[in-house]
Amino acid sequence: MENVFIFDHPLIQHKISLMRDKRTTTKEFRELVSEVSMLMAYEVTRDLPLKEIEIETPVAMAMTKVLAGKKVALVPILRAGLGMVDGMLNLLPMAKVGHIGLYRDPKTLDPVEYYCKLPEDVTEREIIVLDPMLATGGSASAAVTFLKKRGVASVKFMCLIAAPVGVQRLHRDHPDVPIFCAAVDERLNDHAYIVPGLGDAGDRLFGTR
Repeated sequence: MENVFIFDHPLIQHKISLMRDKRTTTKEFRELVSEVSMLMAYEVTRDLPLKEIEIETPVAMAMTKVLAGKKVALVPILRAGLGMVDGMLNLLPMAKVGHIGLYRDPKTLDPVEYYCKLPEDVTEREIIVLDPMLATGGSASAAVTFLKKRGVASVKFMCLIAAPVGVQRLHRDHPDVPIFCAAVDERLNDHAYIVPGLGDAGDRLFGTR
């Protein structure tokens, strides 16, 4: 699939398998989400630009490379996206964090924004939208649309597990947005859950039903 990056690293695949297991506790699931997010952050940020600077080591002067000031913001989709933030911040402590809250209108089935709080300089930043599951793609697409309406130009979408229909929806609506995930599963069931998936990520993160 074009513009979809699936992480096949053994550590990520191992931890995703543990997350899928229904016997995994809330505490373990929360830790796994954070750990996988941190591992994925390594690749999601691979294209951040570098610049050369001169520093003095304990031995000699040296030309070395540091990040070239490309600012990053993490924007989790409430509520499940919150579980991915801490892992990302472990590698990107300088990133700012915004939040987008969406719900589905019961009549029109369209995503409705009920909360949005973004960094003041969001238009100057590369945005990584976070949501563990890319199911129908409706919420992901709506979140990206809301960001673009606020002037954001550079957006990446990062999830743990995706369904083919969700990937197709996000690509159709926003072909410029790359998708990073740990697995693309078979399909959605009649309740729009990813199969085989891992259940409701929000419920498993926060111990609710």
